[in-house]
Amino acid sequence: MAYEYKQHPHVEARKTKGPAVSKRHHSSKSQLSLNDRIGLGVTKRVGSMWAAYVFFALTLVSLPAALASGNTLIIVSWVAQTFLQLVLLPIIIVGQNIQAKSSDDRAIATYEDAGAILEESKEIQAHLAAQDQALNAIVSKMQALEEQIAKQLKK
Repeated sequence: MAYEYKQHPHVEARKTKGPAVSKRHHSSKSQLSLNDRIGLGVTKRVGSMWAAYVFFALTLVSLPAALASGNTLIIVSWVAQTFLQLVLLPIIIVGQNIQAKSSDDRAIATYEDAGAILEESKEIQAHLAAQDQALNAIVSKMQALEEQIAKQLKK
């Protein structure tokens, strides 16, 4: 009995699709809509440490007035609504970008690992096919030997 290998249909789709990563790895700007390009541009600029520094400086403009008011509610509002929102926003985006890159790196590594495993599996299939041939040859020789012995015993 001969084994016939049939490749899984996902293998070819995997080769053409590639790893699952964010658009920044495989999309050109011409493939993005106008809204996507605007959003990406704003996110790149706001999601930087330089934006955090500029926003920090901007918050300092209203700090003296908040402190001079002496009103706890105004000072807490300044911290929560001005400082935290303006300064933490770009810092959080920077962190998310770092996490997204790490996630993309893991996706690429997993994709490459899967490709290596696929190639190893093909080698195993080839090795098993060679073993099947060798075993079939041994079985054929054993059957021929059995027939010879049976003929000699009949004599």
